[in-house]
Amino acid sequence: MNSGKIICVGLGPGDPDMMSVKADRLLRNARHVAYFRKRGHPGKARQLVNGMLHAEVTEYPMEYPLTTEIPHDDPRYVAQLSDFYLGWQARLTELARGEDVIVLCEGDPFFYGSFMHLYVRLQQEGVVPVEVLPGIPGMVGCWHATGMPMTWGDDVMSVLPATLADEPLRAHMARSDALVIMKVGRHLGRIRSLLTEQGKLDQAWLVINGTMSDEQVMPLRDAPERCPYFAIVIVHGNGRRPANDM
Repeated sequence: MNSGKIICVGLGPGDPDMMSVKADRLLRNARHVAYFRKRGHPGKARQLVNGMLHAEVTEYPMEYPLTTEIPHDDPRYVAQLSDFYLGWQARLTELARGEDVIVLCEGDPFFYGSFMHLYVRLQQEGVVPVEVLPGIPGMVGCWHATGMPMTWGDDVMSVLPATLADEPLRAHMARSDALVIMKVGRHLGRIRSLLTEQGKLDQAWLVINGTMSDEQVMPLRDAPERCPYFAIVIVHGNGRRPANDM
C-alpha cells in the first residue's frame, strides 16, 4: 500500500508573502522536495523558498536535459524531454510509496507549468495520489506591479507566448484589448516591433522579476534590447467603464 502522495505546490508570482498559507505549511513540513532547473542554475522555484525548508529535507533537482539548444519541433528534442519526464515520473512515484513528495512550481502549476507534463503521466499511471495546489500566476503579480487595472468592462484579454511566430502574434494582438506576453527573453525586440506596428507600443509595459526584490517596471519603449526569461510584457485594456473613470 502506498502511504505517500505527490503534491505540486504553486509558489505564486515570486514574493514569498504572496504564497498561500497552505503552501507555506506544506513547504515547512516537507521532507522530500523536488524542483525543475536548468543545468548549472539554482532553479527559480528553489530560490523562492530559500530559508523556508526543513533542516532535514532531501532535495531533488530535476535538471532539464536541454532548453534551447535544439528546436522544440526537432524529434531529438521531443525524445530527450520525453525520457526526462518518464524518468522523473518513475523516481517520484518510488519516493511517494513511503512519504509525501513536494514538487515546487513558480506561479500556478496548471498555467504554463513544467509540472503539467509530469502530472498527465502520473495521472495515467495511477500508482500514487497526485495533488496540485494553486498559486497566483506570475502575470497577475506583474500587472499589479504597473499600478494600473488590467481589464475594464468588456475588454478581451489574450495571454501570448513570445515564442509564437510573427503572424499568429499579429493576429492575437489585433483582436485583443489587453495583452499579457510571456516567455519574452530574447524575443523582446521582435515583440516591441510588432506592438509598434499595431499602434500599441505606448500602452505597453515591461515587468522583470515581478513582485520580487529585484523587480523592474518600465514602459516598453524605454526598455533595453534584451531582458531575462522572467519578464512579461503588459498591455492594459481600456474598455467600458463609468463616465467619471474615463
